[in-house]
Amino acid sequence: MKAYLIRRLLLIIPTFIGVSLISFMIIQLAPGSPISYRLQGVDGAMATDTATQEIIEQTRKLYGLDKPIPVQYGLWLSRMVRLDFGDSFKDQRPVLDKILEALPITMQLSILAILINYLIAIPIGIYSATHRNTYSDYGITLVLFLLYSLPNFWVATLLIMFLGGGEWWNLFPVFGVNSAFSEQMSWGAWLVDRAWHMVLPLFCFSYAGFAGISRYMRNSMMDTIRQDYIRTARAFGFSERVVVYKYALRNSLIAIITLLAGLLPALIGGSVIIETIFSIPGMGRLGFEALLSRDYPLIMGVFTISTFLTLLGLVLSDIMYALADPRIRLG
Repeated sequence: MKAYLIRRLLLIIPTFIGVSLISFMIIQLAPGSPISYRLQGVDGAMATDTATQEIIEQTRKLYGLDKPIPVQYGLWLSRMVRLDFGDSFKDQRPVLDKILEALPITMQLSILAILINYLIAIPIGIYSATHRNTYSDYGITLVLFLLYSLPNFWVATLLIMFLGGGEWWNLFPVFGVNSAFSEQMSWGAWLVDRAWHMVLPLFCFSYAGFAGISRYMRNSMMDTIRQDYIRTARAFGFSERVVVYKYALRNSLIAIITLLAGLLPALIGGSVIIETIFSIPGMGRLGFEALLSRDYPLIMGVFTISTFLTLLGLVLSDIMYALADPRIRLG
């Protein structure tokens, strides 16, 4: 088990270098440049009368954009090892500071969404598998497929209209993650205010996730309860609850553990729409604004965090595989 985890952790290094190199090249080869965005006039046209070629070249040299792409990547990688992502082209603030401001907000949403997904999906999947081909199973399947097919921006718009003070009830706030004067609140009042602001965004984050995971759980559980050792456990006289939750559940979890590897970075990557609609200053909104302004240091900083979370999710999945399946741990 120890050697297995060491091998998996060491594989993170070459994988990270490969992913970051490809991302860096794609960003550099994309049309547009941060210089053109900085030198554009109010109407969006380049001010050629004042922004001469000499100014453009000086600006490229200032940001190191005059060097070849491999050299730029080498300089960025050497700074990244020291957790120095450089300064943002847009406002000259350190990229790490901007990420540290946005990351905790997105991580709160992501972790809560993951917990909600699994806490709801696993019991629903088990119930559907143990009551298959019943009216309750058909009803659950219909509802889950409807939830899975609904686009999150449409659901968010409906929630704002009906529950956020649009045309019906004004029950939940739809702007930001805290009220205007939340820093003056007590700790308990601040926590309640934060939770109240996260109700609608969390639902938009979670409903498609637990709908999909519950289907994986149902199919995995149905395959497991048909195995010979399950029939043997029933023949020994164990109750159905013991058979399902002690013998079948552990092996059924292997299928949905696979989904955990991509769930955390997928939630961060998919948070662009939700964070924009609800005006949440998180990683998704930060990355989207960086793409629009061709802010290379900030884009690479966001990509680095997303890549690290992806690789961390893969390692966590391997650890959970080993805990769920003794054959991996013993191997």
